[in-house]
Amino acid sequence: MLFVDRADAGRHLAQRLRNLRGTDVAVLGLSRGGVPVAWEVAEDLRAPLDVIVVRKLGVPFQPEYGFGAISEAGARTVDDYVVRQSRLTGPEIAEVEARERVRLDRRVSQLRGDHPPVPLTGRTVIVVDDGIATGSTARAACLAARARGASRVILAVPVGSAEGTAALRCTADEVVCLHTPSPFFAVGEWYGDFGQVTDEEVTILLRKAAAAGPDSMDPDPAEVVLNIGGARLAGSLVIPDRAGGLVVFAHGSGSTRHSPRNRFVADALNRAGLGTLLVDLLAGEEELSRSYVFNVPLLAARLAGITGWLRSEPATAAIPLGYFGASTGAAAALWAAGASPPLPVAAIVSRGGRPDLASRRLAQVRAPTLLLVGGADQLVLDLNRQAQTLLTCVNRIEVIPGATHLFEEPGALGQVADLARDWFTRHFAQVISA
Repeated sequence: MLFVDRADAGRHLAQRLRNLRGTDVAVLGLSRGGVPVAWEVAEDLRAPLDVIVVRKLGVPFQPEYGFGAISEAGARTVDDYVVRQSRLTGPEIAEVEARERVRLDRRVSQLRGDHPPVPLTGRTVIVVDDGIATGSTARAACLAARARGASRVILAVPVGSAEGTAALRCTADEVVCLHTPSPFFAVGEWYGDFGQVTDEEVTILLRKAAAAGPDSMDPDPAEVVLNIGGARLAGSLVIPDRAGGLVVFAHGSGSTRHSPRNRFVADALNRAGLGTLLVDLLAGEEELSRSYVFNVPLLAARLAGITGWLRSEPATAAIPLGYFGASTGAAAALWAAGASPPLPVAAIVSRGGRPDLASRRLAQVRAPTLLLVGGADQLVLDLNRQAQTLLTCVNRIEVIPGATHLFEEPGALGQVADLARDWFTRHFAQVISA
């Protein structure tokens, strides 16, 4: 594993590109996996961010076998070898391209919404993806950037095959690839977390970039470092004006405060006037060790220490507190909330959580608890239903139909954000009015 997740990869890639800070540069993220990587690059370079959508052109009788790709501005690439091998005719190629062009235009409109595309004329354009295998989609994206007026095109990726990156040097003016490991089988093998990026995650990053503008790409959160039990834990703290509450995110299964799924939910809570603290419960090499990832009492102790710090700070001392836990982080949240004497926790939300790992503490939890589980995540759903029988606090289980463990399906993460927002808002209001 080279990178924890796409955000981690983006930060490493940004360091390599830092010489471009202050120049007339724009960043394009390939949809969908390239956008979280591109966000980190654009944020560090203080450059505008946009999405670029590429559609594969599949052989009609074997659609997964691509003979080319298309992108915006009429850009297209065609593999003549595959065309000859598949004996494709001109009309067959035209029919596939016309069909995919309609789908491409629909996707561009869906992801970008009402925001106009970032102007590229005369600019240096950095095309970013999460990795390169064959390079066909990246080639189409580079050609699209050139067709939209880019004066210089840089293709930047965290990891790629040596063959794929070499082949793209004749398309891009420069190729920046941090690692070209050999043997190379798939991009995802070099990431700890390579879950599918949802449309919601892409659109929220694009909206944040558009709202910040090209001259103000600094992150909204205040970066904090907490010394908890001898461990230095990094966090991102957002406190809106007149915040109605503050939610501490407890990440799970080796994820970090940069988790795109938790950041998506946190953004929704911020828009509702709630503060958020996304904090790493593990430090440094601990994140790579399963003995730490599944040490629920340790994670809970650190969460309790973070809660104490928030209660000691003047800016957060009087704000109602809640926990949002994912996977093993949900177990840590429930374990901490079941402590004696009880912590000042007003509400808890678990996303795809493992409350069974905190079964010894569940009966002592007093904070109203919402369990959110994907309908297609049958094992975790069963564990949550069993754990619910041990809870004596106000509680509810909500099943997101068709969603799997990471809530990658269209609309699933949006439902999580809406349900979490409503749960926290309701129970924080009860604390304030008490």
